[in-house]
Amino acid sequence: MANSLNKVMLIGHLGDEVKMHFFEGGNCIGRFPIATNETYTNKQTGERVTTTEWHNIVVRNKLAEICEKYLSKGDRVFVEGRLKTRQWEQEGIKKYTTEVHGVDMTFLTTKKDLNNPGTTSPKTENKTVSEPSAGEPTDDLPF
Repeated sequence: MANSLNKVMLIGHLGDEVKMHFFEGGNCIGRFPIATNETYTNKQTGERVTTTEWHNIVVRNKLAEICEKYLSKGDRVFVEGRLKTRQWEQEGIKKYTTEVHGVDMTFLTTKKDLNNPGTTSPKTENKTVSEPSAGEPTDDLPF
C-alpha cells in the first residue's frame, strides 16, 4: 500500500483556449482553465444557488498537442491528474498557484456537438488520451 496519494479527477468546461508553450528539444506544455459547478438549494430562501470553481490545468508534450488540436473554449472534459503547487517572487512578494497536472483526459462534449446535435464528429466519441508513462514507447503504432 502506498504511503500517500495525490490524485485529482475533474469534469468541467474549458474556460479558454489551450495556450501552448514550446521549449528547446521539442518539449511543450499546454495550459487551460476548466470550471466545475456545484448547485444546491438555500434552505432559508429556497433559492437554487450555483457556485463555480476554477481549476488551472497543465498538460505536457503529446497530450498538450492533442488538447490544442481538439479542444476549444466551452468543451466538456474529464481530467485526471495530480496537484502541484508552484511559487515565484514578483516585486518582492511571494506568489503561489496550485495546478492540476493532467495525465489522462477524456473529451466528453464539444460546442460543435451542442450546436449540431444530429451530427457526429471525431470529438464526440469520448476520446481518451493519456500522457505516455516512463519507459512506454511514444509512437502512434496501434500494436
